[in-house]
Amino acid sequence: YGKASRIWVMDRGIPTEEVLAEMRASQPPVHYLVGTPRARVRQTRSQWEGLPWQKIKDAVEVKLFREGAELYVVAKSGGRQDKEIAMRRQKLARLLWALRGMRRETSRDRLLLRLGAAKSKAGRAASLVEINLPAAAKTKKKKKGQLVEPGGLTFKLKREELKDAELDDGHYLLRSNLSDKEPEWLWKLYMLLVEIEAVFKTFKNDLGLRPIYHSVEPRVEAHILVCFLAYC
Repeated sequence: YGKASRIWVMDRGIPTEEVLAEMRASQPPVHYLVGTPRARVRQTRSQWEGLPWQKIKDAVEVKLFREGAELYVVAKSGGRQDKEIAMRRQKLARLLWALRGMRRETSRDRLLLRLGAAKSKAGRAASLVEINLPAAAKTKKKKKGQLVEPGGLTFKLKREELKDAELDDGHYLLRSNLSDKEPEWLWKLYMLLVEIEAVFKTFKNDLGLRPIYHSVEPRVEAHILVCFLAYC
């Protein structure tokens, strides 16, 4: 009871390929709708690029294609695209500004520390900048730290790779073994994850559901009950 016609909605990285294959082969069939890693958008581009977009919301469009027994849903959000482009460009601007300041650095150790910190803050955007470290400076006296020629640090933005990255912004790929008759319904179904995440965020932050420091089980259950009633 309760297992027939159940649909599992999962975020990317949750189910393995083995689990999905088991769900497809089960009797009665177990349906699922799951997000895919971001790289899959680019990997499958040749399969969906020429297909027409179907508008399901003001700023959301989808494309559908099949691969074996699975249905793939390519979704594109205009608002999400603008946000992702703006966030990456902001990180790139901060990284380039930091690199300009590093050109005056003469200590190799300090330069590497500053460079590592800047690249860490930039995240994946750091791969879009080509950075060449300066050569060691020639000195007569031996010093504990190696020196570098000031102004020897060079860098440049990989503009073509930036354009390619922005092509994928705002796109995400879903996979399912459901029917392709209602793409709008499929997208709304996946968006339930956003609502669920908001619920957990409310529990943890606004209602202070976690961490729980009670030691007696009835008090733990009472704490959860009060928080849940407050949420309702």
